[in-house]
Amino acid sequence: MEVALESIGGGPGDAVHASWLELSASALRHNVEVFRALEGRAGPARMLGAVLKGNAYGHGLAQVLPLVHGQVDVLYFIAPQDALKVREHERAHGLPPRQVLVLGAVAPSEAVVLAREGVEAVVADRGWADAVAVLRAAKLERPLRVHVHIDTGLGREGFTLEGLPGESRFLVEARDVLEVVGVLSHFANTEDVTEQEYALAQVDAFEKGLAFLTSQLEPPKPLQRHIAASAATLVLPRARYEALRVGISMYGLWPSPETRLSARLVLGEVPVLKPVLSWRCRSQVVKWLPAGSYVGYGCTYRCPEPTRIAVLPVGYYDGYPRLASGKAHVLVNGRRCPVLGRVMMNHLIVDVTRATADERPVTATLLGRDGQESVSAEALSGWAQTIHYEFVTRLGAHLKRVVVE
Repeated sequence: MEVALESIGGGPGDAVHASWLELSASALRHNVEVFRALEGRAGPARMLGAVLKGNAYGHGLAQVLPLVHGQVDVLYFIAPQDALKVREHERAHGLPPRQVLVLGAVAPSEAVVLAREGVEAVVADRGWADAVAVLRAAKLERPLRVHVHIDTGLGREGFTLEGLPGESRFLVEARDVLEVVGVLSHFANTEDVTEQEYALAQVDAFEKGLAFLTSQLEPPKPLQRHIAASAATLVLPRARYEALRVGISMYGLWPSPETRLSARLVLGEVPVLKPVLSWRCRSQVVKWLPAGSYVGYGCTYRCPEPTRIAVLPVGYYDGYPRLASGKAHVLVNGRRCPVLGRVMMNHLIVDVTRATADERPVTATLLGRDGQESVSAEALSGWAQTIHYEFVTRLGAHLKRVVVE
């Protein structure tokens, strides 16, 4: 079934989709303002960064990048090819360049491209020594600006404090092609707890590593320090260094219930974050099923009474979790409508008996608000026994994404 383009925020000539994601530009602006205000209350002005990894946390890099480019100071990515899209965007629209940092792995050939494009990279292990020869052979006009990653307790990327002196020695010898401009780390346990002893120990380790790196620079110079992602930015003032890396909360989602509780204790209030993402779908068919009818594969649901159902052309292929079968609900005309039976690859079946009076097509809200009711990413991921990080980043890249106000 085709939907009027205007009903989903599309423009002339856009492809028509029965299921689409809406991104609220005003909600994103609001969330940026929340962190700007927090930044000012925390003391000296800091650089506010937005993390755009995972296709902008599933929201869509192509749609989110134009929204945040002029609002934040730093843009963070995992993949070099995604980071380079910022420069393409800036050239296409005549925009001044923003600081862009690749947090993930970078191949030597990619390092050359990043250096030429003025995109920064993270040095996290001695494997980068192999890239030095490639960078020198490229005869760069300027060195690649890099941030050194210190593993302070996550056990993932980065130099450990024990290995830092020996494994990072090549940085001193490669000053002609690698310019150290920053140092970073990542917390392991700020979101799952309200007591931050482990995180504070990581801060101590971070500052020890920072002191060593600073002593190795000739001449010594201040480095851009960053360790705080969303949770630490909100609840751990000591971790707010020169730059803040805000990920999931930039999109209006709390990292965890514990973070929300801690924010009240630390800030004296709970900041209002507005979810940016909504997910809607037009029905494929609406019809009556007699009492006793089975619904879906496995005959796991049987109608106890005559039931008006809506078949929605969306399923786990699109990112709607199968584990939400029999537990989730969608919204139709502002009413909660339970998902009946199993979530299928390309279909959901929902009970709309009390939401509509006839068999005309309906629009269902799978995620977001309809009237006074809402379905949150936290609720949907809870039904699926996972976390909202996983749910939003698994939303299909093929889904139409449109920006609304």
